[in-house]
Amino acid sequence: MTPNIADAKAKLSHLDMEQNPATVRNKSRDFFWYSPVLKDAMDHLEADFVINAKSEDEIIEILRVCYAHDVPVTMRGGGTGNYGQAMPLAGGCVIHVAKMNKVKEIGAGYVVVEPGAVIKEIDDELKEKSGQELRMYPSTYSQATIGGFIAGGSGGCGSAAWGALRDIGNIKRLRVITMEAEPRILEFTGEELHRVSHAYGTNGIITELELPLAPAYDWTELFVRFDTFRAATEFAGAATAEPGILVKLASVYAAPIAHAYFQRVKPHVTEDDHLVGLMVAPHNMDGLVTLLERFAGGNVIYRSDDVIWDRHPGPMYEFGWNHTTLRAMKFNKGLTYLQVRYGSDIEKVMAAYEAFQGKLHMHLEVMREGAGISFAGLPIVEPMDKDALDQLVAEHEAMDCMIFNPHRYTLEEGGRQSTDMRQLDFKRQSDPKGLLNPGKMIAWDEPDFDYADMYSYKNIRAKPETAA
Repeated sequence: MTPNIADAKAKLSHLDMEQNPATVRNKSRDFFWYSPVLKDAMDHLEADFVINAKSEDEIIEILRVCYAHDVPVTMRGGGTGNYGQAMPLAGGCVIHVAKMNKVKEIGAGYVVVEPGAVIKEIDDELKEKSGQELRMYPSTYSQATIGGFIAGGSGGCGSAAWGALRDIGNIKRLRVITMEAEPRILEFTGEELHRVSHAYGTNGIITELELPLAPAYDWTELFVRFDTFRAATEFAGAATAEPGILVKLASVYAAPIAHAYFQRVKPHVTEDDHLVGLMVAPHNMDGLVTLLERFAGGNVIYRSDDVIWDRHPGPMYEFGWNHTTLRAMKFNKGLTYLQVRYGSDIEKVMAAYEAFQGKLHMHLEVMREGAGISFAGLPIVEPMDKDALDQLVAEHEAMDCMIFNPHRYTLEEGGRQSTDMRQLDFKRQSDPKGLLNPGKMIAWDEPDFDYADMYSYKNIRAKPETAA
């Protein structure tokens, strides 16, 4: 199956197609460079052409033409994903949806939006018109699009209250287009949502989303300093678990992260200080202060509602989740990260903290999980090559710490190293030629893959030969 790029471009030339090579390259990239492994494997990749879609009808036309000409299609929003989700492994067409950015309907407890709407801009409109806000968002709040977050994300700011993005109730409805000779329009709710949420656009194109809302607050943001990592972790967990305190973000930064990498925080801490970053509903601050009094050695060094610092540190969400690593990389480009699930067992967290000192700096995000909480690790990892990173992953797994590997570009390797049959079965129906974001779903290409090493898509574009 050889793609006919020239004919597809000619048939789609009346649409908003990018012609500038630099723009095509820019819109073919995401934040894959967080990983030295992915940077080496993917830095050369780019689409054959990019179309800025303005409507669902245009997306249907693009999919129909590309299907007829065997052209791969990859979706792109804000391009802030870290696993190479939006990187076109086999070239082809990238559909950029930034112009599909309308908030279509706001109701009591819900919003209907197009996929290219920037998340912060959605929230700004929601707050102005209804006093509501989205439940959760990534640390790239001001850049990421809502469709990209649903298709590629797993949680973020808000997970301390609402859990993971795919937990029941966090997505209401998705409108999806298939890639067939005649694309179909489908609408998913309930259990069906798992077919396409966090599927990297491998089995359908999301063109409309209905999401639940929560009351908007002027969240109080805090940094709380502790003498020990254990005390910081215990407090962050307790604050998240306390039923009478509404917490939107609870991040833990082991020393020396704050002193080494948080430029505006550094004057207020030492290299031995461990920090907790919080976003708390303003009417619950008295409860938060009461809770903190139960933890010896903890003291508030910053409150957004009572700023005594010379310089505001910036939004608290831009210290947490993937922004923690981003801040560190500004000081040392060789640093990278892992994504680890520790569950609710704080002793497992502490064992990992002790075992990997010198290899990584512990950073945690506390999430709601069922009736309790869970500790998610996004530790900052010292510069390592692929073999050393693979060894670090193996050492975590030997301690029964689940890794969602950010140094792999497939759905399965970035997840639980197993096939999601709901997504695979739907791909068989919705993408019979396998043209949607090819190379990202192992189960489609190589069902017997054993995960012994990094999956390498056989049709990935080869690196250009360097001049002698």
